[in-house]
Amino acid sequence: MMVTNGIILVNKERGISSNKVVNKVKYLLKADKAGHLGTLDVLGEGLLPVTLGKGTKLFDYFFNKDKVYKTVFKFGLTTTTLDLEGEVTNQNDVEVNLEDINSILPQFIGKHAQLPPVYSAKKINGKKAYQLARAGVEEIELKPKTIEIYSVKLLRQIEHNTFEFKLHCSSGTYVRSVCRDMAEKLSTYGVMLSIQRTRCGDFDIKNSYTLEDIERGNYKIIPLDSIFDCPSINLKSEESEKLLNGVNIHFFKDGIFKAYDDNLKFLGVVQVSNNKMSFNLRLI
Repeated sequence: MMVTNGIILVNKERGISSNKVVNKVKYLLKADKAGHLGTLDVLGEGLLPVTLGKGTKLFDYFFNKDKVYKTVFKFGLTTTTLDLEGEVTNQNDVEVNLEDINSILPQFIGKHAQLPPVYSAKKINGKKAYQLARAGVEEIELKPKTIEIYSVKLLRQIEHNTFEFKLHCSSGTYVRSVCRDMAEKLSTYGVMLSIQRTRCGDFDIKNSYTLEDIERGNYKIIPLDSIFDCPSINLKSEESEKLLNGVNIHFFKDGIFKAYDDNLKFLGVVQVSNNKMSFNLRLI
C-alpha cells in the first residue's frame, strides 16, 4: 500500500457527509488512515481539511483553530433544526432590513455563552442530542458553551428577510445558534438556509480541491512539516533514538521546534524547556 502522509484540502459539496468525503479521499489516495479537522454538516459545504496517514494525529492539535463561514439567514420563521432539514415551528410577519441588522451586530462580537441547537452532536449522558430529539425525548437539557465571535459582517440582502453574512468565530461555534440568537434580538425567528466554510485555521478554501479534482489527479498534498511555523532542528541518530524512546535530551535553546532525524525525516514538533527536549506532537 502506498504510504500517504499529509493534509489535502477538500471543497465539500452540499448534500454529502464529511465522513463520506473522508472515506472517498482515503480510497482514491490509497491512504492507510484518513480523518478530518472539523466536521461539516451534510447541508454544509466548503473547506474540509482531510488528514492522511500520520496526519490523523493532528486532530487534537488543530481542534481549537478558528473558522470563517459565509452563511445565509432567513428571518420570520424557524424550524426544529434551525436549518432547512427541520419542520417549521414558528413564524411571524416581522420585516427585517439592513439597518436593523447592522444595529445589533456589535452585540455579537466577543465571548458569549452559546446554547447549542437541540439537533446537534452535543452529547447528553453519552447520547448525541439529535438522537434524543429524533427519538421524541421532549426534555433535552443542553448546557451553554463559551464561544467567541471575532467578526460578523452583513454582506448583502438576497431577498425579502434573507441576508448573507461572513462570520469569523472560534471552534465549536454553532452558526445555526447565531441565527437563532440574532433573530431573537430582532424580535422574530430565524433559520439558516446555507453555510460555507471558507477558512479553517490557516487553511483557505482557495487552495482546496473538489472530489472530482482528486479523481482526475488534480491535487496537492500538504506535507506535515510545512504547516508548522517554527524553526527546524536536525538531530543525530542517537538523539532521535532517545527522543523516540521517551528520554528527554539536552538542547541549548528553549522554544518550539520542528525535529528531523539525521535522514531528514520529520519526527514531529518538540518543546524545549530548561534545555530539555520532549515531544509536543509526535508524528512518527
